Amino acid sequence: MSPTVATVLAAVNDEQLPEDVGKAGPIGLLLIVLLLIATALLVKSMSRHLKRVPRSFDAEDDDPRVVVPDTPAELLEERRQPGQDLLDNLRRAPRAIEPPRRGDDGRPETPRG
Repeated sequence: MSPTVATVLAAVNDEQLPEDVGKAGPIGLLLIVLLLIATALLVKSMSRHLKRVPRSFDAEDDDPRVVVPDTPAELLEERRQPGQDLLDNLRRAPRAIEPPRRGDDGRPETPRG
């Protein structure tokens, strides 16, 4: 070996590594393991919740969707929608909430009681 190669190798061997080199490895490994455990628990919980969800949200009605009239006269008369009677009654009813009444001075009266 030449003297220059020997001095370079001696300088590399004598070089000290900084204090913080190699300390992040165990902490990083611990974080990765904790994240994997948390992910596994979340997957298990989500699969348990998904088992409770129905396969289809379509309504399973036994009623026929097409209403066939019994007589030809029913074809010509207007069919009332469900709840139409209630809506008609509400439209004809007087207002349930009245605006505040004004006193002589123009201000609303305060409730007594």
